[in-house]
Amino acid sequence: MTPSTTPLVTVFGSLHYDIMVDAPDRPRKGETVTGHAWHPKCGGKGGNQAVSAARAGVRAAMIGAVGDDDFGRALLTNLDRNGVNRSFVRIEPGAGSGMSVAIFDASGDYGAVIVSGSNLTLGEQDIAAARATIAETSVLLLQNEVPEAANVAAARAVKSSGGRIVLNAAPARELSGELIALVDIVIVNAIEAEFLAGVPVVDTLQGAVEAARRLVDAYPAAIVTAGGDGVAYCDRTGEAFALAGIPVKVVSTHGAGDEFVGAFATALARGEPVQAAITAANEAAAKLVATPEGER
Repeated sequence: MTPSTTPLVTVFGSLHYDIMVDAPDRPRKGETVTGHAWHPKCGGKGGNQAVSAARAGVRAAMIGAVGDDDFGRALLTNLDRNGVNRSFVRIEPGAGSGMSVAIFDASGDYGAVIVSGSNLTLGEQDIAAARATIAETSVLLLQNEVPEAANVAAARAVKSSGGRIVLNAAPARELSGELIALVDIVIVNAIEAEFLAGVPVVDTLQGAVEAARRLVDAYPAAIVTAGGDGVAYCDRTGEAFALAGIPVKVVSTHGAGDEFVGAFATALARGEPVQAAITAANEAAAKLVATPEGER
């Protein structure tokens, strides 16, 4: 394909500079834990998903905002290095770049705290600046790390140009009917599914199946991931299926959800059927969690 006909995945969302800490366990309230090591990593759900899409071989564009600081410059360099078009990543004077601290335990699981910073300045002006890119977008990826009003504006613009809207509703928060009405496919994990569906969700593959069925009351289609157990899909046409997780030796689960979302959007933009797109995403996430951070 020529560049003009290659599918375009546009990510409207967050960019964070992550500080990754390795420790024997995550601290409880009031506890200090002695860690083994730390290292920086460029992330944010938006940035991770854009990089995932670019590495999977489609044109990937990022609409976002960073601060005029060292973290912001590192985030821009990372997008350049990974082939993401960041022409519409705005540098916001006076605002710090988004950042996070993630603490990993001995099993590879983690807990994190994010500080949104410049990501909270995103709004309609950013969509207006990217009008030409919006018009070409095959799939728009959204997350919940930027203001909802900005997500609504981005979704409305892409929808009017014929693109599809995929919402990774993470972290979990209340969503307006206005945004829900614009979403074609929602992607969540068990915790987020429980929040959105308003009922307890068991963190198993069967629990993911039940959650996906409940979520299609509000969304045309739902994907619910269940970590190493697999992933479930359901839509309003009656199509429903579950895929088991791929057995791998887990090194780190950090970024697995974003890798899944980026790979799924890439396959969807290429015209793959939903089941094939989810299969590809499942494989990409499994490969990522089995790969040491330094080799990713």
